[in-house]
Amino acid sequence: MSIKLITFDLDDTLWETAPAIVGAEAMLRDWLAAHAPKLGPVAVEHLWEIRSRLIEADPGFKHRISALRRRVLFHALEDAGYDHAQAQDLADQAFEVFLHGRHQLEIFPEAVPTLELLAKTYTLGVITNGNADVRRLGLADYFAFALCAEDIGIGKPDPAPFVEALRRGNADARHAVHVGDHPGDDIAGAQQAGMRAIWYNPSGKPWEAEKAPDAEISSLTQLPEVLARWS
Repeated sequence: MSIKLITFDLDDTLWETAPAIVGAEAMLRDWLAAHAPKLGPVAVEHLWEIRSRLIEADPGFKHRISALRRRVLFHALEDAGYDHAQAQDLADQAFEVFLHGRHQLEIFPEAVPTLELLAKTYTLGVITNGNADVRRLGLADYFAFALCAEDIGIGKPDPAPFVEALRRGNADARHAVHVGDHPGDDIAGAQQAGMRAIWYNPSGKPWEAEKAPDAEISSLTQLPEVLARWS
């Protein structure tokens, strides 16, 4: 059965995420120290308590990580003594600092050449639970669409984002494949929606979930060969 649509996870599939997040957190701390001195050094436990409280009150926050981070910052700033308007303004500014840092990442060197090659033959899309924006990274031209859990209100592994991707890509599940690094979110999620799933596993981890992926790759450069076999 020929493939028409390929969807990609972003974090830890097209780049390594942890260094960017660590850097973004450091930028955020430095900015808050300079612009919100009342806050001082905040215990991580306090931030997690705020986060847990917000999610308990509104479980939808689990899929709205940008909104959640803004709200955590707002409540931490308000708790530190800033009035409502000040706390809101500082939280919005602080989040933009974090988001800028979050996009200071290094795309895997094989990612762009692979996307460029695949885009000539297939429709490409993005399905992500994160808040990375392909437009800010200069990758938007390769993708027909980008679906973020924050925008559609539900994240992987729920089949809903994959079903929406099939609609956006005008493809039947039998003609679609998803590529990602997470056994649950990416592989199980795509398979539940009837799509094939390719596990990106550069570190050679053993597969431990029940249902195996339809294919496994250790480098994005292997994708064209796998797809050619299925066509």
